[in-house]
Amino acid sequence: METTSLHGCGWPEPIVPVQILSNSGMRSVPPRYIKPPSERPSGSIITSTNDPNFSIPIIDLAGDVDTPQHRQIVVEAIGDACKNWGFFQVVNHGVDIDVVKRMRGAWREFFDLPLDEKKIYANSPVTYEGYGSRLGVEKGAILDWSDYYFLNLLPSDLKNLEKWPKMPSYLREVTEKYTCELMNLSEVLLKAMSSSLGLDEDYLHMAFGGSEGISACMRVNYYPKCPEPDLTLGLSSHSDPGGLTLLLVDDNVKGTQVRKGDTWVTVQPIPGAFVVNVGDQIQILSNGAYRSVEHRALANSGDDRLTIAFFCNPRGDVPIAPAAQLVGPESPAVYGQPVITFNEYRKYVRTKGASGRAQVESLSLSSSSIKLQDEDD
Repeated sequence: METTSLHGCGWPEPIVPVQILSNSGMRSVPPRYIKPPSERPSGSIITSTNDPNFSIPIIDLAGDVDTPQHRQIVVEAIGDACKNWGFFQVVNHGVDIDVVKRMRGAWREFFDLPLDEKKIYANSPVTYEGYGSRLGVEKGAILDWSDYYFLNLLPSDLKNLEKWPKMPSYLREVTEKYTCELMNLSEVLLKAMSSSLGLDEDYLHMAFGGSEGISACMRVNYYPKCPEPDLTLGLSSHSDPGGLTLLLVDDNVKGTQVRKGDTWVTVQPIPGAFVVNVGDQIQILSNGAYRSVEHRALANSGDDRLTIAFFCNPRGDVPIAPAAQLVGPESPAVYGQPVITFNEYRKYVRTKGASGRAQVESLSLSSSSIKLQDEDD
C-alpha cells in the first residue's frame, strides 16, 4: 500500500507531497499552506500585472557570435537588463532544443511516477539533494504549494548518483547533456556580464572559482493544481542566493513573477527561451551595480506547471567580495567585512526558506541605499 508522507528524513514535521494533496480532489487549501494576507498573490500593497507589453527584456544572443559590433550590442543589452531589472529572457541561445524537450519530458515522467517510487529519493535538510516539498527547517512554517527535485551537478565530487533517479531510463543521460549545454550558455552570459561591468571578460568566471571550481546545481519545480490559488503561492518571494540562474519555464502555463518596484510583473513565456536572473553573489561582486531581484511563483487552479532552474554558482569555499575595480571614492564598497563564502551564505535560505531579500540586504554596509533604489524603480 502506498504511504502518503515523507517521514523521518530530518524535517521538523512529516511531509505530504503537494502533488498527493492536489490529486486527492480536496476543495480547499490546508491551513499550513495559507499565506498571511500581505503575502498572498493579490493581498499586498504591491500590485500585479499580466500585461504582455510590460515584461522583462528579451535579448537575442544570435548576434553574439556574429561581429564585434553585434556582440557589443548584446553586452550592453545584458548590462542594462542586469542593472534595471535583474532579469531577462534569452532567445537564439544555442542550447540544443531536442535536449530541452527531452529534459522536460524526463522530469514530467518522474513526477508522474507513483509516490513509492519517488520517495526512495526523499531529501533531507542536510544537503537538500533529492525529492522534496519544503525549504527551511523552522517548525510550523507556512509552506509553498509545490514539490521539487534538487541535484548537485558540479563539481563532480559533489554529485551523488544515488540521488539521481533511475526512472525514466533516459533521465540521467539527458540531465548530463542538459548540464553541459547550460554550463556553456552560462559561460557566455558570465563573459557578457563581466564585459558590461568594464571588467575583463573572464572576471566573473574566475571569481566563481575558475574552470575547476565553478559549482552548478538544479532544482526541478513541480506546481500541482491548487483549489484556492489566491490563498497561497507556488514559491514564496525570494532572491536567489547563488550566482546566475537560468530558468526553463513552462511554455504553456504562466506563473513566474518578477518584482519591479511596486509591481509584480508576470513573465510571458517564449517557447524555447531561458529566463536569466542575477543572483545575490553577482550583486555582491558587482558592488550593487547588478540587482538580485525578488521573484515568486503563483499557484494555478486549472493547470499544473513544471519549471527547471539551473544555478551557476561560485565554488562553496571561495570568499565573495566586490570587484576591486568597481570600488573607489565615487563608488565605495556596498558590501564589506566580514567576507563570507557561498557555503556560509546559503545556510540562511536552507534554514529560513524563501524570504525576500533579507539575506543579501543583511550584508550591505548601507542597506538603506539599496532600499531607496528599490523605491525609485
